[in-house]
Amino acid sequence: MIVEALIFILGLAALSWSADRFVFGASALATNIGVSSMVIGLTIVAMGSSAPEIVVSATASMNNNPDTAVGNAIGSNITNIALVLGLTALLKPLTVSSSTVRREMPVLLSVSLLAAFFLADRQLVFYEGIILIIFFFVSIGGLAWISMHADKSDPLQAETEDEIPHGVPISRAIFWVIVGLIMLPVSAHFMVDSAVEIARYFGMSELMIGLTIIALGTSLPELAASIAGVLKGEDDLALGNIIGSNIFNLLAVLAMPGLIAPGLIDENVASRDIFAMLIVTVLLLVFSFNLRGTRLINRWEGGALVACYIGYGVFLFS
Repeated sequence: MIVEALIFILGLAALSWSADRFVFGASALATNIGVSSMVIGLTIVAMGSSAPEIVVSATASMNNNPDTAVGNAIGSNITNIALVLGLTALLKPLTVSSSTVRREMPVLLSVSLLAAFFLADRQLVFYEGIILIIFFFVSIGGLAWISMHADKSDPLQAETEDEIPHGVPISRAIFWVIVGLIMLPVSAHFMVDSAVEIARYFGMSELMIGLTIIALGTSLPELAASIAGVLKGEDDLALGNIIGSNIFNLLAVLAMPGLIAPGLIDENVASRDIFAMLIVTVLLLVFSFNLRGTRLINRWEGGALVACYIGYGVFLFS
C-alpha cells in the first residue's frame, strides 16, 4: 500500500508538471504565430488546466474503469468550485468584474444541465460521447470568438496578457509541447493504476476513487493557480480558468468514457453526485452575478462553498 501511495503521489506530481509544460509550450507557440493573449487564455490555458482530467479519464476508460472516469469529471467540477474557489475567496474575496467571465457562467450551467440529462438514465452511451466532444470543439470556437470580440478595457484582457509567455523561441515551445504530450499519458497511467489499487485496499468503489482522491489530486494545480492569481490581483483570470476548466471537464473529460467504454455507470452518479455538482454550480452563479456591475464573492460565500464540499465529503463516506 505504501508503494501504491508513493506511485500515486509521484504520478500526480508528474501529471501536474507535464500539464504545466504543455500549457507553457502551447501558449508560447500560439503567441509566436500571432494568436491574441485573450484567445490563448480562454482556450489553450483553460484546456490545459483540464488536460490532467482528460488524460486520466481516457486512461481509466481504456482500463475499463468508466466509473472512475465519470467520477473524475463530476468530482473535479465539485472540487474546483466548492473547494478551490471557496478557499480562494476565504483567503481574499474575489472581484468579478469581467463581462467575459459573466458570459461564460450561463454556458457552464447549460453544459452542467446537459451532462445531468445524459447521466439521468444511469448510462453513458457512444452517441452521447460524440455529442459531448462536438460541443467541446464548439465551445472552444465560441470562447475564441468571445475573446476576439471582448472589450479591450475588460480586466481579463490585461490579466491574461501578463500570464502568457512572450519571447520564447519556437523550437523551445515545440519541445515543451512534445514533452507534455508524452508525459501526460505516462504519468496518468501510473496514477490511475495506483489509485485503483488504493481504492481496492480500502474497499472503495471505482466511482468513489474518481470523485475523491483523483478529483482532488487533479484539482490541486487549479488551487495553486487560483491562490497565486488572487494574490496578484488577477481575480477574473483565476475565476475564468476555473469556469473554463469546468466546461471542458463536462464536455471533453465526460466524453471519454462515452467514446471509449460506453455503457452502464454507477447509479449514485444520477441520484447523488450530479445534484451536488448542480448545487455548487448554481451557488457560484448566484454569488457571482450582479446586474449593476462589479460583484464580490466574499469570505462568507467562500466559506459556504467550502462547507458544501466538506458536507458532500461527509455524506459520501457516511
